[in-house]
Amino acid sequence: MFKHIAITKDGQLLSDISAERLADHDIEWYWTDFDQPSDEEASLLKSHFHFHPLSIEDCFHHLQRPKLDQYEQYLFYVIHALNQKTLASEEVDLFVGKDFIVTFHLHRSAGIEKVKKHFFNNRDLWKKGPNHIAYMVMDQLVDEYFPILYQIEDRLNEIAESDSRKTFGTLMNEVFDIRGDLLKLRRTIIPMRDLLYRILNIENLKENRERKAYYSDIYDHLLKLTEIVENNRDMTADLRDSYQTLNSNRMNAIIMTLTIVSTIFIPLTFIVGVYGMNFDNMPELHWRYGYFFVLGMMAAVVAGMIFWFRHKGWFDIFK
Repeated sequence: MFKHIAITKDGQLLSDISAERLADHDIEWYWTDFDQPSDEEASLLKSHFHFHPLSIEDCFHHLQRPKLDQYEQYLFYVIHALNQKTLASEEVDLFVGKDFIVTFHLHRSAGIEKVKKHFFNNRDLWKKGPNHIAYMVMDQLVDEYFPILYQIEDRLNEIAESDSRKTFGTLMNEVFDIRGDLLKLRRTIIPMRDLLYRILNIENLKENRERKAYYSDIYDHLLKLTEIVENNRDMTADLRDSYQTLNSNRMNAIIMTLTIVSTIFIPLTFIVGVYGMNFDNMPELHWRYGYFFVLGMMAAVVAGMIFWFRHKGWFDIFK
């Protein structure tokens, strides 16, 4: 569906008016929002607003990269919102002219709804014009990136500080899931940062210090978001390396334990093998105390090897 909001020259707000009413002489500027429009409603971009075919085509291409195109009568922005559940990027298109702004999105946008609510409740915004609404939409969509990143940070801190007995595989799965989420966010944030950099450097904005200050604020937010993403990616890499090192140390300890046990039993196996041979003329075979002598010798061998291993520091792995 779509809605038309207009501000009259005497400072009144008109809501849900017809498209024909937008052309009246008493209209100062207007805002049309296409929220999940049908094909028939979307056709108004061409039939009523007469936007350039290339910009209309970009509205229906799957997830265009954030960009700014300058046309004779308007600026065309492609910006990205984030789905709070899936972290998928969702495209929002803005047509911004001298006396109008048209927002177009194929998915429901909570950010735009918040801007609308704020706009309706603040009469001072009615005087700001279309460019300020474009700024508010971009700022709101970018601000919605922060809670997602903060949640990821909390998850990483919980993993880093956790003393739970989760298996190595479970921990690695959690870390790699978070790393995948960060990659999704990075693919959205970096292009948006590049877009804001371009907006700050277009010629007609250099002459408008107030607008540049607003967009500089969004750009600063995106720089901070980029830094948070990179720091978290580094943290996932550190956690991965730490867990792999810990797992390697555990494996080494297990191997060392098995090596000690095997080494102790090697001479015992040799002794048992010798006295297990079926020869009649073995000197100790018929000795009355031979059995106890062999057990004592085996115990002495074990005690000697344990003493030697402790002296060499082999048992330090159990500390």
